[in-house]
Amino acid sequence: MRVLGVDPGLTRCGFGVVDGAPGRPPQLVAVDVVRTPSDHEVARRLVEIERAVVDWIHRHRPDVVCVERVFAQHNVQTVMGTAQAAGVVMLVGARAGLPVVLHTPSEVKAAITGSGRADKAQVGTMVARVLKLTEAPRPADAADALALAICHLWRGGATNRLSGAVDRAVAVRGADNGYARAARAARGGRHSTTGTTTCRTERSE
Repeated sequence: MRVLGVDPGLTRCGFGVVDGAPGRPPQLVAVDVVRTPSDHEVARRLVEIERAVVDWIHRHRPDVVCVERVFAQHNVQTVMGTAQAAGVVMLVGARAGLPVVLHTPSEVKAAITGSGRADKAQVGTMVARVLKLTEAPRPADAADALALAICHLWRGGATNRLSGAVDRAVAVRGADNGYARAARAARGGRHSTTGTTTCRTERSE
């Protein structure tokens, strides 16, 4: 599986692509940070981010796009810009027909470092260790994007397997219910041929 992780932001937007498969460690494919000038209009900056996302998807052909879930902060202006950038990334990914997944910062930190309260330096150190890099990617937005991709490789696979198991269980139960309904209908038919009325109380399924 190839995952494109994006740490959204108007000023700096981190991009990281990682390959992974069961039984082998994640492999770095590409990492970078896209910057937009703060003196440009917001709409123009969002267009630049859109172009960057389109380019990364076209060049690296990911199987899934994962984006950091935006939470409210004290600086409303900052969180607004982050949310706008995240929306653009999600739109481009969906338009390309790719699954788009959101991960919370604490979820990513816990997956990478074992603690949901880890700081950026700890995340960067662990990203470098997992990907066998000589040093942590800089700036922190680049490391955060890679951390998102690694988090999805490790947790997304387990989530997909769980969803598949649930779907199979629902299908089996649906088949069992269909058999039970057919059996009850057959029993009801036998009762009607004898001219006997039978009253039963059944639990709703």
